Amino acid sequence: MCEKEGVLTGAIGMATESSEGEEEGKMIGGNQHLVVEDDLREMAKKAAWSVSSCKAGNGVLSLRDDNLDTYWQSDGAQPHLVNIQFLKKVKLQLVVIYVDFKLDESYTPSKISIRAGDGFHNLKEIKTVELVKPTGWVYISLSGNDPRETFVNTFMLQIAVLSNHLNGRDTHVRQIKVYGPRPYEPHPTPALPVHFKRVHYLLFCEIRRIVGAQALKQQRQGRK
Repeated sequence: MCEKEGVLTGAIGMATESSEGEEEGKMIGGNQHLVVEDDLREMAKKAAWSVSSCKAGNGVLSLRDDNLDTYWQSDGAQPHLVNIQFLKKVKLQLVVIYVDFKLDESYTPSKISIRAGDGFHNLKEIKTVELVKPTGWVYISLSGNDPRETFVNTFMLQIAVLSNHLNGRDTHVRQIKVYGPRPYEPHPTPALPVHFKRVHYLLFCEIRRIVGAQALKQQRQGRK
C-alpha cells in the first residue's frame, strides 16, 4: 500500500476559478538548478499528497524528500496520478517537476495533464504538456490565456502522467514542487532609536523655551 504524506480534514467545496484548458505545448530538456521568482512560495508542504499506485519503497514520500536520487514509481494502469489536496482554497501559479530521461528512459513521462477542482468529483484539465527527453527541472505555468489569469484558485491539484517515453507502462517522477504567489507584506517603518527620539524631543523643548522667552520679552517691551 502506498504511503500518504499529510492528513486532510474538513470538507472540500466551492468551484474552481481557472481558465479553460489550454492547447498542448512541448517542453524539451530541463533545468539542472531549481530557480523560482522571489514573489513565489512553495505551497504544497501542508497539503495531503497521494498517488494512484506505487511500487513498495517508491511511494509518494519520494516526491517530497528533496532527494533527486529517489523517485516515485507507479505500479498500475495509465494514467498515473499524483493528487495534492489543500485544507482551504489556495492560489497556485507554477508546478515544477524533476524527471531524468538519461536514468529512467522508458519510465520518463512524455505527456502530462494538470487538473484542478474542488475534489475528485469535478477536476478540470487546465494544462497539457508534452516532454521531449527531459533531464532536470521542468517548469509548468498554470496561468491562462488571459493575461489577467496568472494563477488557478483551487482546493485540489492533480498531476496525471498520460504516457511515457518509448511506450513505457509505469513512470518515474523524482520531485514535485508547487508554487503560488507570495502574499503582499508591506515593510514596516523601522522604529527610531530611543536616543534619537530623545534628542529630537530635547531640541523641541529647547526651541519652545526660546520662542516662549522671546514672546515674553516682546510683551514686556510693549508695556513700557
